[in-house]
Amino acid sequence: MDAHEVNRVRATLALFVADVFASVPRKDQRAKGDCYLRGLMLDGRRKSIQAMASRLPDGNEQNLQQFVNQSTWDPVPVQRRICERMLPLIGPAAWVIDDVSVPKDGRMSAGVAPQYCGALGKRANCQVAVSIHAATDTASCPLQWRLFLPEEWVSDTVRRDLARIPADIRHSEKWRLVLDMLDTLAGWGMRPPAVVADAAYGTNAHLRAALSDRQVAYVLAVRGDVTAHPFDAEPEAPTRNGPVGCWPQPRYRHPAPSLAALAAGLDQEAFTPLTWRHGSRGELRSRLAAVRVRPAGKAVERPIKAAASAGQGWWDGILPDCWLLVEWPAGAEAPTDYWLSNLPADTPIADLVRLAKVRWRIEHDYRELKHGLGPDHFEGRSWPGWHHHVTLVTAAHAFLTEQRLAPKVPGPVSPSTKSSRPPRTS
Repeated sequence: MDAHEVNRVRATLALFVADVFASVPRKDQRAKGDCYLRGLMLDGRRKSIQAMASRLPDGNEQNLQQFVNQSTWDPVPVQRRICERMLPLIGPAAWVIDDVSVPKDGRMSAGVAPQYCGALGKRANCQVAVSIHAATDTASCPLQWRLFLPEEWVSDTVRRDLARIPADIRHSEKWRLVLDMLDTLAGWGMRPPAVVADAAYGTNAHLRAALSDRQVAYVLAVRGDVTAHPFDAEPEAPTRNGPVGCWPQPRYRHPAPSLAALAAGLDQEAFTPLTWRHGSRGELRSRLAAVRVRPAGKAVERPIKAAASAGQGWWDGILPDCWLLVEWPAGAEAPTDYWLSNLPADTPIADLVRLAKVRWRIEHDYRELKHGLGPDHFEGRSWPGWHHHVTLVTAAHAFLTEQRLAPKVPGPVSPSTKSSRPPRTS
Protein backbone atom coordinates (compact mmCIF):
# COMPACT_ATOMS: atom_id res chain seq x y z
CA MET A 1 0.00 0.00 0.00
CA ASP A 2 1.25 3.49 -0.78
CA ALA A 3 0.95 6.41 1.64
CA HIS A 4 -2.36 7.55 0.11
CA GLU A 5 -3.93 4.13 0.55
CA VAL A 6 -2.69 3.86 4.14
CA ASN A 7 -4.14 7.27 4.98
CA ARG A 8 -7.45 6.31 3.40
CA VAL A 9 -7.90 3.42 5.84
CA ARG A 10 -6.60 5.23 8.95
CA ALA A 11 -10.04 5.51 10.56
CA THR A 12 -10.91 1.87 9.87
CA LEU A 13 -7.50 0.78 11.13
CA ALA A 14 -8.00 2.77 14.33
CA LEU A 15 -11.22 0.86 15.04
CA PHE A 16 -9.47 -2.43 14.29
CA VAL A 17 -6.60 -1.60 16.66
CA ALA A 18 -9.00 -0.47 19.39
CA ASP A 19 -10.69 -3.86 19.25
CA VAL A 20 -7.78 -6.24 18.65
CA PHE A 21 -5.42 -4.46 21.06
CA ALA A 22 -8.04 -3.79 23.73
CA SER A 23 -6.11 -6.04 26.13
CA VAL A 24 -3.01 -3.84 25.87
CA PRO A 25 -3.29 -1.71 29.02
CA ARG A 26 -1.87 1.67 27.97
CA LYS A 27 -3.21 4.08 25.39
CA ASP A 28 0.28 5.02 24.19
CA GLN A 29 1.07 1.33 23.60
CA ARG A 30 -2.03 0.92 21.48
CA ALA A 31 -1.02 4.01 19.51
CA LYS A 32 2.38 2.45 18.86
CA GLY A 33 0.59 -0.70 17.70
CA ASP A 34 -1.36 1.38 15.19
CA CYS A 35 1.87 2.99 14.01
CA TYR A 36 3.65 -0.35 13.68
CA LEU A 37 0.81 -1.82 11.62
CA ARG A 38 0.90 1.15 9.26
CA GLY A 39 4.65 0.67 8.91
CA LEU A 40 4.17 -2.99 7.99
CA MET A 41 1.49 -2.19 5.40
CA LEU A 42 3.28 0.78 3.83
CA ASP A 43 5.27 0.04 0.68
CA GLY A 44 8.95 -0.55 1.28
CA ARG A 45 11.43 -3.34 0.76
CA ARG A 46 12.49 -3.72 4.40
CA LYS A 47 10.03 -3.95 7.31
CA SER A 48 12.62 -3.63 10.08
CA ILE A 49 11.82 -1.04 12.75
CA GLN A 50 14.43 1.43 11.54
CA ALA A 51 13.20 1.26 7.94
CA MET A 52 9.53 1.57 8.91
CA ALA A 53 10.17 4.51 11.24
CA SER A 54 11.96 6.37 8.45
CA ARG A 55 8.94 6.03 6.15
CA LEU A 56 6.23 7.01 8.64
CA PRO A 57 5.50 10.69 9.28
CA ASP A 58 4.96 9.89 12.98
CA GLY A 59 7.54 7.11 13.12
CA ASN A 60 9.85 7.15 16.12
CA GLU A 61 12.44 4.39 16.01
CA GLN A 62 13.17 4.46 19.74
CA ASN A 63 9.48 4.28 20.67
CA LEU A 64 8.82 1.38 18.28
CA GLN A 65 11.91 -0.47 19.47
CA GLN A 66 10.73 -0.14 23.07
CA PHE A 67 7.19 -1.23 22.18
CA VAL A 68 8.35 -4.41 20.44
CA ASN A 69 11.47 -5.40 22.34
CA GLN A 70 11.13 -4.09 25.92
CA SER A 71 7.43 -3.52 26.56
CA THR A 72 5.70 -6.24 28.62
CA TRP A 73 2.32 -6.28 26.85
CA ASP A 74 0.96 -9.80 26.45
CA PRO A 75 0.53 -10.90 22.79
CA VAL A 76 -1.71 -13.89 23.63
CA PRO A 77 -4.99 -11.96 24.15
CA VAL A 78 -4.26 -10.08 20.93
CA GLN A 79 -3.79 -13.38 19.09
CA ARG A 80 -7.05 -14.69 20.52
CA ARG A 81 -9.00 -11.63 19.42
CA ILE A 82 -7.57 -11.92 15.90
CA CYS A 83 -8.76 -15.55 15.79
CA GLU A 84 -12.21 -14.54 17.04
CA ARG A 85 -12.52 -12.01 14.22
CA MET A 86 -11.00 -14.04 11.40
CA LEU A 87 -12.44 -17.54 11.82
CA PRO A 88 -16.08 -16.47 11.17
CA LEU A 89 -14.96 -14.27 8.28
CA ILE A 90 -12.85 -16.91 6.51
CA GLY A 91 -15.06 -19.91 7.35
CA PRO A 92 -12.07 -22.20 6.84
CA ALA A 93 -12.23 -25.51 5.03
CA ALA A 94 -9.24 -26.64 7.09
CA TRP A 95 -6.48 -25.56 9.41
CA VAL A 96 -3.07 -25.96 7.82
CA ILE A 97 0.09 -26.84 9.75
CA ASP A 98 3.18 -25.13 8.40
CA ASP A 99 6.63 -24.02 9.42
CA VAL A 100 9.00 -21.36 8.21
CA SER A 101 12.74 -20.87 8.62
CA VAL A 102 14.66 -17.60 8.70
CA PRO A 103 18.44 -17.62 8.06
CA LYS A 104 20.31 -15.77 10.80
CA ASP A 105 23.86 -14.66 11.50
CA GLY A 106 25.38 -15.19 14.92
CA ARG A 107 24.27 -17.29 17.89
CA MET A 108 22.29 -14.93 20.10
CA SER A 109 18.86 -14.60 18.45
CA ALA A 110 16.31 -16.69 20.36
CA GLY A 111 16.18 -20.25 19.03
CA VAL A 112 18.85 -19.82 16.37
CA ALA A 113 20.94 -22.92 15.63
CA PRO A 114 22.39 -24.94 12.76
CA GLN A 115 19.36 -26.90 11.53
CA TYR A 116 17.49 -27.63 8.32
CA CYS A 117 16.50 -24.33 6.72
CA GLY A 118 13.64 -24.65 4.25
CA ALA A 119 14.31 -21.15 2.92
CA LEU A 120 17.74 -22.30 1.73
CA GLY A 121 16.96 -25.98 1.15
CA LYS A 122 19.86 -27.13 3.31
CA ARG A 123 21.19 -27.16 6.86
CA ALA A 124 22.11 -23.64 7.96
CA ASN A 125 22.10 -21.26 10.90
CA CYS A 126 18.46 -20.20 11.27
CA GLN A 127 15.33 -19.79 13.37
CA VAL A 128 12.35 -22.07 12.75
CA ALA A 129 8.74 -21.22 13.61
CA VAL A 130 5.77 -23.60 13.50
CA SER A 131 2.35 -22.17 12.67
CA ILE A 132 -1.31 -23.05 12.17
CA HIS A 133 -3.41 -21.20 9.59
CA ALA A 134 -7.12 -21.16 8.80
CA ALA A 135 -7.55 -21.57 5.05
CA THR A 136 -9.99 -21.74 2.19
CA ASP A 137 -9.31 -21.40 -1.53
CA THR A 138 -9.90 -17.64 -1.25
CA ALA A 139 -8.15 -16.58 1.98
CA SER A 140 -6.06 -17.66 4.93
CA CYS A 141 -4.97 -16.26 8.27
CA PRO A 142 -2.34 -17.34 10.82
CA LEU A 143 -3.97 -18.49 14.06
CA GLN A 144 -0.98 -19.46 16.19
CA TRP A 145 2.82 -19.35 16.08
CA ARG A 146 5.48 -21.21 18.09
CA LEU A 147 9.19 -20.48 17.88
CA PHE A 148 11.07 -23.79 17.87
CA LEU A 149 13.74 -24.03 20.58
CA PRO A 150 16.55 -26.46 19.66
CA GLU A 151 17.97 -28.76 22.32
CA GLU A 152 21.24 -26.82 22.54
CA TRP A 153 19.33 -23.93 24.12
CA VAL A 154 17.91 -25.96 27.01
CA SER A 155 20.95 -25.73 29.31
CA ASP A 156 22.60 -22.64 27.82
CA THR A 157 21.65 -20.25 30.63
CA VAL A 158 23.76 -17.39 29.29
CA ARG A 159 22.04 -17.27 25.93
CA ARG A 160 18.62 -17.94 27.49
CA ASP A 161 19.02 -15.00 29.86
CA LEU A 162 20.24 -12.65 27.12
CA ALA A 163 17.37 -13.69 24.84
CA ARG A 164 14.89 -13.44 27.77
CA ILE A 165 13.50 -16.92 27.22
CA PRO A 166 11.03 -17.79 30.00
CA ALA A 167 12.16 -20.53 32.38
CA ASP A 168 9.21 -22.78 31.51
CA ILE A 169 10.07 -22.84 27.80
CA ARG A 170 11.89 -26.07 27.00
CA HIS A 171 12.81 -27.96 23.87
CA SER A 172 9.79 -29.62 22.26
CA GLU A 173 9.54 -31.43 18.93
CA LYS A 174 7.71 -29.55 16.21
CA TRP A 175 4.80 -32.00 16.16
CA ARG A 176 4.33 -31.44 19.90
CA LEU A 177 4.27 -27.68 19.28
CA VAL A 178 1.43 -28.32 16.83
CA LEU A 179 -0.54 -30.15 19.51
CA ASP A 180 0.15 -27.37 21.99
CA MET A 181 -1.25 -24.81 19.55
CA LEU A 182 -4.31 -26.94 18.85
CA ASP A 183 -4.90 -27.33 22.59
CA THR A 184 -4.58 -23.57 23.09
CA LEU A 185 -7.13 -22.91 20.36
CA ALA A 186 -9.44 -25.60 21.76
CA GLY A 187 -9.23 -23.83 25.12
CA TRP A 188 -10.56 -20.74 23.35
CA GLY A 189 -13.49 -22.77 22.00
CA MET A 190 -12.00 -23.07 18.50
CA ARG A 191 -11.79 -26.44 16.76
CA PRO A 192 -10.71 -27.18 13.19
CA PRO A 193 -13.04 -28.67 10.59
CA ALA A 194 -9.96 -30.68 9.57
CA VAL A 195 -6.18 -30.41 9.90
CA VAL A 196 -3.89 -30.54 6.85
CA ALA A 197 -0.10 -30.80 6.75
CA ASP A 198 2.78 -31.85 4.53
CA ALA A 199 4.66 -35.13 4.83
CA ALA A 200 7.16 -33.75 7.34
CA TYR A 201 4.29 -33.82 9.84
CA GLY A 202 1.90 -36.39 8.39
CA THR A 203 4.47 -39.20 8.33
CA ASN A 204 4.72 -38.93 12.13
CA ALA A 205 2.42 -41.66 13.50
CA HIS A 206 2.50 -40.07 16.97
CA LEU A 207 0.96 -36.88 15.60
CA ARG A 208 -1.71 -38.80 13.70
CA ALA A 209 -2.60 -40.78 16.82
CA ALA A 210 -2.71 -37.64 18.98
CA LEU A 211 -5.05 -35.94 16.51
CA SER A 212 -7.36 -38.96 16.51
CA ASP A 213 -7.29 -39.03 20.32
CA ARG A 214 -8.44 -35.40 20.27
CA GLN A 215 -11.14 -36.31 17.74
CA VAL A 216 -9.57 -33.94 15.21
CA ALA A 217 -10.12 -34.86 11.57
CA TYR A 218 -7.05 -34.80 9.35
CA VAL A 219 -5.83 -35.19 5.80
CA LEU A 220 -2.05 -35.48 6.09
CA ALA A 221 0.52 -35.96 3.36
CA VAL A 222 2.85 -38.90 4.04
CA ARG A 223 5.90 -40.47 2.47
CA GLY A 224 5.50 -43.48 0.24
CA ASP A 225 7.61 -45.64 2.57
CA VAL A 226 5.00 -45.50 5.36
CA THR A 227 3.67 -49.02 5.83
CA ALA A 228 0.07 -50.22 5.97
CA HIS A 229 -1.88 -53.45 5.64
CA PRO A 230 -4.67 -53.74 3.06
CA PHE A 231 -8.07 -53.11 4.59
CA ASP A 232 -9.20 -56.72 4.26
CA ALA A 233 -6.04 -58.23 5.77
CA GLU A 234 -6.80 -60.04 9.02
CA PRO A 235 -4.40 -61.03 11.82
CA GLU A 236 -4.16 -64.64 12.88
CA ALA A 237 -3.99 -65.91 16.43
CA PRO A 238 -0.73 -67.81 16.90
CA THR A 239 -0.54 -71.18 18.60
CA ARG A 240 -0.73 -70.77 22.35
CA ASN A 241 2.63 -71.07 24.07
CA GLY A 242 3.77 -69.88 27.46
CA PRO A 243 2.32 -69.81 30.97
CA VAL A 244 -1.30 -70.59 31.67
CA GLY A 245 -3.42 -67.45 31.35
CA CYS A 246 -0.95 -65.78 29.00
CA TRP A 247 -2.40 -65.66 25.53
CA PRO A 248 -0.30 -64.33 22.64
CA GLN A 249 -1.88 -61.51 20.66
CA PRO A 250 -2.93 -62.07 17.04
CA ARG A 251 -0.48 -60.96 14.40
CA TYR A 252 -0.65 -60.25 10.69
CA ARG A 253 0.99 -63.11 8.84
CA HIS A 254 2.78 -60.93 6.30
CA PRO A 255 4.77 -57.73 6.90
CA ALA A 256 2.91 -54.56 6.01
CA PRO A 257 3.83 -53.27 2.54
CA SER A 258 4.65 -49.64 1.86
CA LEU A 259 2.00 -47.22 0.67
CA ALA A 260 3.94 -46.96 -2.58
CA ALA A 261 3.63 -50.73 -3.05
CA LEU A 262 -0.07 -50.69 -2.21
CA ALA A 263 -0.67 -47.86 -4.66
CA ALA A 264 1.30 -49.58 -7.42
CA GLY A 265 -0.89 -52.64 -6.98
CA LEU A 266 -4.15 -50.79 -7.54
CA ASP A 267 -6.04 -51.29 -10.78
CA GLN A 268 -5.80 -48.35 -13.10
CA GLU A 269 -9.60 -48.19 -13.00
CA ALA A 270 -9.31 -47.20 -9.34
CA PHE A 271 -7.89 -43.83 -10.37
CA THR A 272 -10.43 -41.13 -11.17
CA PRO A 273 -9.65 -37.90 -13.09
CA LEU A 274 -10.57 -35.04 -10.76
CA THR A 275 -10.40 -31.25 -10.86
CA TRP A 276 -9.94 -29.60 -7.47
CA ARG A 277 -9.40 -25.95 -8.39
CA HIS A 278 -9.29 -23.50 -11.27
CA GLY A 279 -5.95 -21.72 -11.15
CA SER A 280 -4.56 -18.77 -13.05
CA ARG A 281 -3.48 -21.11 -15.86
CA GLY A 282 -6.64 -23.17 -16.02
CA GLU A 283 -8.06 -26.09 -14.09
CA LEU A 284 -5.85 -28.18 -11.83
CA ARG A 285 -6.57 -31.79 -12.60
CA SER A 286 -5.02 -35.20 -11.97
CA ARG A 287 -5.86 -38.88 -11.42
CA LEU A 288 -6.52 -39.92 -7.84
CA ALA A 289 -7.65 -43.01 -5.97
CA ALA A 290 -8.92 -43.47 -2.41
CA VAL A 291 -8.85 -46.81 -0.61
CA ARG A 292 -9.14 -47.94 2.99
CA VAL A 293 -5.93 -49.24 4.61
CA ARG A 294 -4.63 -50.09 8.09
CA PRO A 295 -1.41 -48.15 8.91
CA ALA A 296 1.17 -50.33 10.64
CA GLY A 297 4.40 -49.99 12.57
CA LYS A 298 5.51 -49.92 16.19
CA ALA A 299 4.49 -46.28 16.62
CA VAL A 300 0.94 -47.25 15.64
CA GLU A 301 0.72 -50.52 17.57
CA ARG A 302 2.44 -49.52 20.82
CA PRO A 303 -0.27 -47.15 22.16
CA ILE A 304 -3.01 -49.65 21.24
CA LYS A 305 -1.24 -52.41 23.14
CA ALA A 306 -0.55 -50.10 26.07
CA ALA A 307 -4.22 -49.07 26.27
CA ALA A 308 -5.29 -52.72 26.18
CA SER A 309 -2.82 -53.65 28.91
CA ALA A 310 -3.80 -50.71 31.10
CA GLY A 311 -7.45 -51.71 30.90
CA GLN A 312 -6.56 -55.42 31.08
CA GLY A 313 -8.52 -55.78 27.90
CA TRP A 314 -7.95 -57.98 24.90
CA TRP A 315 -6.75 -56.58 21.60
CA ASP A 316 -7.84 -58.64 18.63
CA GLY A 317 -4.80 -57.46 16.67
CA ILE A 318 -6.85 -55.60 14.06
CA LEU A 319 -5.32 -52.18 13.35
CA PRO A 320 -7.56 -49.13 12.88
CA ASP A 321 -8.37 -48.27 9.29
CA CYS A 322 -8.27 -44.93 7.50
CA TRP A 323 -8.21 -43.46 4.02
CA LEU A 324 -5.21 -43.69 1.74
CA LEU A 325 -5.42 -41.06 -0.99
CA VAL A 326 -3.03 -41.52 -3.91
CA GLU A 327 -2.22 -39.20 -6.80
CA TRP A 328 -0.93 -40.77 -10.00
CA PRO A 329 -0.82 -38.15 -12.77
CA ALA A 330 -1.50 -39.26 -16.31
CA GLY A 331 1.77 -40.14 -18.00
CA ALA A 332 3.71 -40.55 -14.75
CA GLU A 333 5.56 -43.81 -14.22
CA ALA A 334 4.49 -44.08 -10.57
CA PRO A 335 2.30 -42.32 -8.00
CA THR A 336 3.65 -38.96 -6.89
CA ASP A 337 1.79 -38.14 -3.66
CA TYR A 338 0.15 -39.93 -0.75
CA TRP A 339 -2.14 -38.83 2.06
CA LEU A 340 -3.68 -40.56 5.09
CA SER A 341 -7.00 -39.37 6.50
CA ASN A 342 -9.19 -40.36 9.44
CA LEU A 343 -12.30 -38.85 7.85
CA PRO A 344 -15.36 -41.17 7.85
CA ALA A 345 -15.45 -44.12 5.47
CA ASP A 346 -18.31 -42.56 3.49
CA THR A 347 -16.38 -39.37 2.69
CA PRO A 348 -16.47 -38.66 -1.08
CA ILE A 349 -13.08 -38.70 -2.78
CA ALA A 350 -13.70 -35.15 -4.06
CA ASP A 351 -13.80 -33.91 -0.44
CA LEU A 352 -10.57 -35.73 0.40
CA VAL A 353 -8.85 -34.20 -2.61
CA ARG A 354 -10.16 -30.70 -1.88
CA LEU A 355 -8.73 -30.83 1.63
CA ALA A 356 -5.46 -32.44 0.58
CA LYS A 357 -4.85 -29.65 -1.93
CA VAL A 358 -5.86 -26.64 0.24
CA ARG A 359 -2.27 -26.18 1.40
CA TRP A 360 -1.61 -24.21 -1.79
CA ARG A 361 -3.35 -21.22 -0.21
CA ILE A 362 -0.89 -21.06 2.68
CA GLU A 363 2.08 -21.35 0.34
CA HIS A 364 0.61 -18.59 -1.87
CA ASP A 365 -0.30 -16.27 1.00
CA TYR A 366 2.95 -16.78 2.85
CA ARG A 367 4.98 -15.83 -0.22
CA GLU A 368 2.91 -12.67 -0.52
CA LEU A 369 2.90 -12.04 3.23
CA LYS A 370 6.69 -12.42 3.31
CA HIS A 371 7.05 -10.00 0.41
CA GLY A 372 4.52 -7.45 1.68
CA LEU A 373 4.66 -7.56 5.49
CA GLY A 374 8.12 -8.79 6.38
CA PRO A 375 7.48 -11.46 9.03
CA ASP A 376 11.15 -12.43 8.69
CA HIS A 377 12.49 -8.86 8.90
CA PHE A 378 12.60 -8.69 12.70
CA GLU A 379 16.15 -7.77 13.69
CA GLY A 380 15.82 -8.15 17.46
CA ARG A 381 17.15 -11.11 19.39
CA SER A 382 14.73 -11.55 22.28
CA TRP A 383 12.00 -14.15 22.73
CA PRO A 384 9.36 -11.53 23.71
CA GLY A 385 10.37 -9.28 20.82
CA TRP A 386 9.96 -12.08 18.25
CA HIS A 387 6.48 -12.93 19.58
CA HIS A 388 5.45 -9.26 19.62
CA HIS A 389 6.61 -8.81 16.01
CA VAL A 390 4.92 -11.93 14.66
CA THR A 391 1.69 -10.99 16.45
CA LEU A 392 1.79 -7.52 14.88
CA VAL A 393 2.45 -9.04 11.43
CA THR A 394 -0.51 -11.36 11.95
CA ALA A 395 -2.68 -8.38 12.93
CA ALA A 396 -1.64 -6.47 9.79
CA HIS A 397 -2.39 -9.49 7.63
CA ALA A 398 -5.78 -9.92 9.32
CA PHE A 399 -6.68 -6.27 8.76
CA LEU A 400 -5.78 -6.42 5.07
CA THR A 401 -7.70 -9.68 4.66
CA GLU A 402 -10.75 -8.10 6.28
CA GLN A 403 -10.52 -5.18 3.89
CA ARG A 404 -10.31 -7.49 0.89
CA LEU A 405 -13.14 -9.81 1.90
CA ALA A 406 -15.57 -7.23 3.24
CA PRO A 407 -18.58 -6.73 0.87
CA LYS A 408 -18.27 -2.96 0.69
CA VAL A 409 -17.26 -0.07 -1.52
CA PRO A 410 -13.94 -0.60 -3.30
CA GLY A 411 -10.96 -0.34 -0.98
CA PRO A 412 -7.22 -0.95 -1.12
CA VAL A 413 -6.00 -4.39 -2.02
CA SER A 414 -2.64 -5.42 -0.60
CA PRO A 415 -0.30 -7.57 -2.66
CA SER A 416 0.03 -9.70 0.49
CA THR A 417 -3.61 -10.74 0.33
CA LYS A 418 -4.51 -10.82 -3.33
CA SER A 419 -6.55 -13.82 -4.39
CA SER A 420 -5.72 -15.78 -7.51
CA ARG A 421 -9.47 -16.08 -8.11
CA PRO A 422 -11.75 -13.38 -9.53
CA PRO A 423 -13.85 -11.57 -6.92
CA ARG A 424 -17.22 -13.07 -6.11
CA THR A 425 -20.19 -11.36 -7.70
CA SER A 426 -22.83 -12.59 -5.30
